[in-house]
Amino acid sequence: MARTTKSDRKTIDKVLILLGGVASVLLIVVGALSWYGYSFATGMVRDQLTAQKIYFPPAGSEALPASEYPSLQKYGGKQVVDGVMAKAYAEDFIGKHLKHVAEGQTYSEVSAAAMKDPSNTALQQQKAVLFQGETLRGLLLGTGYAYWTFGMIAMWLAIASFLGAGLMAVLTLLGLRHLNAK
Repeated sequence: MARTTKSDRKTIDKVLILLGGVASVLLIVVGALSWYGYSFATGMVRDQLTAQKIYFPPAGSEALPASEYPSLQKYGGKQVVDGVMAKAYAEDFIGKHLKHVAEGQTYSEVSAAAMKDPSNTALQQQKAVLFQGETLRGLLLGTGYAYWTFGMIAMWLAIASFLGAGLMAVLTLLGLRHLNAK
C-alpha cells in the first residue's frame, strides 16, 4: 500500500476546501432561487385568491351545516387566501354541492344527455351549473392549490439548501483551520 506524503495530504485538503467552498456558494444560489420561487408562487396565489373575494359561509350556518361539512367549520366565514383553503373550498364545498346537481352525474354525462335533448331546459340548466362549478373547482385546484404546493416545496428546498450551505461552510472553515495548523 502506498503511503500518503505530507504534500499529497495538503493537496487533497486544498482540493476538498475548494470543493466545499464551491458547494457552499452553489447551495446558497439554489436556496435563493428556491426562496424566490416560493415567494413568487405563494404570493401570486394569495394575491389572486384575495382578489376573487371567495368566502366560506359562516360556520354552523344553513349554508355550512356542521353535520354535512365538519371539515370546513374551521374556515367558517373566512376568506379563501391560500392553497390549502382553495383545496378545501374546491373539494369539500363546491364538490359536495355539485354532487347534488343532476343526481351526482358529471358534467360530461349531463352534457351528452343535453345534446340528445336540447329542448329539455332542466338538463340545459344542470349542464350550465355543472360547467360553472367544475370550472371554478378546477381553477381553485389547478392555480390555487397546485401552485401553492409547488411554492411550499420550493420553500422546503430553500431551507434545506441554506442548511446545507451552512454545513458546508463550517466544514470548509474546519478544513482551512486543519490545513493551516500543519
